[in-house]
Amino acid sequence: MDANNAPRCQKYAADIESIKEAQVRIEPFIHRTPVLSSTTIDSLVGKKLFFKCECFQKGGAFKIRGASNAIFSLDDSEASKGVVTHSSGNHAAAVSLAAKLRGIPAYIVIPKNAPKCKVENVKRYGGQVIWSEVTMQSRETVARKVQEDTGAVLIHPFNDGRIMSGQGTISLELLEQVPGIDTIVVPISGGGLISGITLAAKAINPSIRIFAAEPKGADDAAQSKVVGRIVTLSETNTIADGLRAFLGDKTWPVVRDLVDDVITVSDEEIIKAMQMFYEILKVAVEPSGAIGLAAVLSDQFKQSEAWKESNKVAIIVSGGNVDLAALWNSLGNNTSTP
Repeated sequence: MDANNAPRCQKYAADIESIKEAQVRIEPFIHRTPVLSSTTIDSLVGKKLFFKCECFQKGGAFKIRGASNAIFSLDDSEASKGVVTHSSGNHAAAVSLAAKLRGIPAYIVIPKNAPKCKVENVKRYGGQVIWSEVTMQSRETVARKVQEDTGAVLIHPFNDGRIMSGQGTISLELLEQVPGIDTIVVPISGGGLISGITLAAKAINPSIRIFAAEPKGADDAAQSKVVGRIVTLSETNTIADGLRAFLGDKTWPVVRDLVDDVITVSDEEIIKAMQMFYEILKVAVEPSGAIGLAAVLSDQFKQSEAWKESNKVAIIVSGGNVDLAALWNSLGNNTSTP
């Protein structure tokens, strides 16, 4: 590693070297996901957009990258008693799948309000579902009890250098697939995805811009950036069920120091972006996965200085596990029969 990268090893929980190591470790267990583009969307937006489609990843979301890196980093004695996590969705399925690939038990603590389609994914991959109340405190308490009872290793959904490193492999693929990307827009929740992507992308190209996309009903990252410390909310209210977590002490420093800005959008804007994915790209995308496009279409982005300077914009389409019942309910009277 050169001298320019040395301080990063000490400052953040992951770095370009750990991300490259993760790429080698997880390569047998993940898909190299495609990058899609659309001249129709480009003409509507006025920029060249490139969609990194993690909705086509194993498990339907990017989470298998971090989960498989963490689980296959364990030595045999650690792994023998299995793994435990708490998650409302895609991370839960990813840990279940990665544990199945490793041949070890997975204990998955899931809040009672989790989308049914994501719970079914956990069961499909062999995860043992343990229910908790909807609060983060309940999730963590139940997960600790499972750890005590089983000796399983905790695989945190985002606040873990191994998770961050696994997610950062997206940047390594993307910047090979589309040279010259100058801006990347990434969904933000707990920050594991954006911190890994940012560390890798800025190590490769320090001038690249990274924007977080966040729902207005769960805008803790935007508030945190403004005040310079982690802000947690008393409640969240958004259709994007995958974006309701808060930043951790390992992910926050990367967001604080290296993410250029946070773009917040309404649920209505997210649903419109989902519609564009369906109608133009012919791709099923969950709300959390559509938020990047919503951010690029937003007035906040179009009125920024970065808009003028951005020519080749990559959007991370984080997942495609759509809870259709919740979506139809959210649309309410806006649905119509052709």
